[in-house]
Amino acid sequence: MDKGARIFVAGHRGLVGSSIISCLKKEGYHNLVLRTSKELDLRRQADVEAFFKEERPEYVFVAAAKVGGILANSTYPAEFIYDNLMIEANVIHSSYLSGVRKLLFLGSSCIYPKFAPQPIKEEHLLTGSLEPTNEAYALAKITGIGLCRHYRSQYGCDFISAMPTNLYGPNDNFDLSSSHVIPALIRKVHEAKVSGKDSMVIWGSGKPRREFLYVDDLADACVFLMNRYTGESHINVGTGKDVEIRELAEIISEVVGFRGRIDLDTSKPDGTPKKLLDVQRIEQMGWRAKTDLRKGLELTYKWYVSSLERS
Repeated sequence: MDKGARIFVAGHRGLVGSSIISCLKKEGYHNLVLRTSKELDLRRQADVEAFFKEERPEYVFVAAAKVGGILANSTYPAEFIYDNLMIEANVIHSSYLSGVRKLLFLGSSCIYPKFAPQPIKEEHLLTGSLEPTNEAYALAKITGIGLCRHYRSQYGCDFISAMPTNLYGPNDNFDLSSSHVIPALIRKVHEAKVSGKDSMVIWGSGKPRREFLYVDDLADACVFLMNRYTGESHINVGTGKDVEIRELAEIISEVVGFRGRIDLDTSKPDGTPKKLLDVQRIEQMGWRAKTDLRKGLELTYKWYVSSLERS
């Protein structure tokens, strides 16, 4: 990408989008085209087509999405599938219509089968049934991959897809009703510490294993792929390392300074038992995650505390 190229980051205020913006600016890209969700509702086809016709971005990062944890996905599956299908279909189709030079679509590791072989390779997509608790979101993201692949094959569009593992970092959502596991645990542990409790509760058995990627590393990978990769296959982005949820809670407790007991609510669902991505493809291209889990958690907690002070 030329430093002066017009770049549209869809979802630039979210966890991923805001980090992509920071990464682009840091690397000298300055001609960024941005719209908030109030200024441009990506679910509305006519509005999206009008935006692309007027602004003519050359490169597009599709980081806009409706996201959430197990509770949100289970409670609002219709919104999760509808909103995400509309966003990706409108942005990808308008990118084709307006002649966008290259587009990067961001999916999620939840696209893979619940019991996929570990670590999960890109070719394991659609080889088994999905995890029921996030099936709606996964189906939408799988469709996004398909859109990129078919617009490439039929129209010659240079549209690529990246599939990140579980993300965390500054600007994350810490609302307990809709957040993912790390921000939820950070908030729970922080509140337990502040209120002087001698214990806190986490969902499930604590045994599922998850891989976590610091969001700035993903942003770096996105810019890397936009500049270095073209191809039909989606590309996994992760650390290649996982951790048990119970151990994650213990690390967060250490970072926060909470010395109480961690109790398990086994009446709550665990979700997929293990989810670790095979990241050989992107590492063979020359990219590797830089931020280890503890350092990333320290940075995220520091941001969370400062956000509380600002509010």
